[in-house]
Amino acid sequence: MGDFGVQLMSEMLITAAWICAPILGVCLVIGLIVSVLQVVTQIQEMTLTFVPKIIGAVAVMIMFSGWMLSRWQGFAVDVIGRIAQL
Repeated sequence: MGDFGVQLMSEMLITAAWICAPILGVCLVIGLIVSVLQVVTQIQEMTLTFVPKIIGAVAVMIMFSGWMLSRWQGFAVDVIGRIAQL
């Protein structure tokens, strides 16, 4: 039983990392680009970093939503299937 919990937790964290990776990657790249532009132009406006990240995150969620949902669904089906083995 203890091994099942550890394995389940490990798979859950890996699945969460895979699902979050596209959003975090895009936000990281957008933040880097905006930061470079802020340094070059010396404009230090907080909304200048926040708004493009939100737009990028929403765009990625729209583009990758099918893949994210299928990944999440696969994990859920796997966990529910393992319940019968207990």
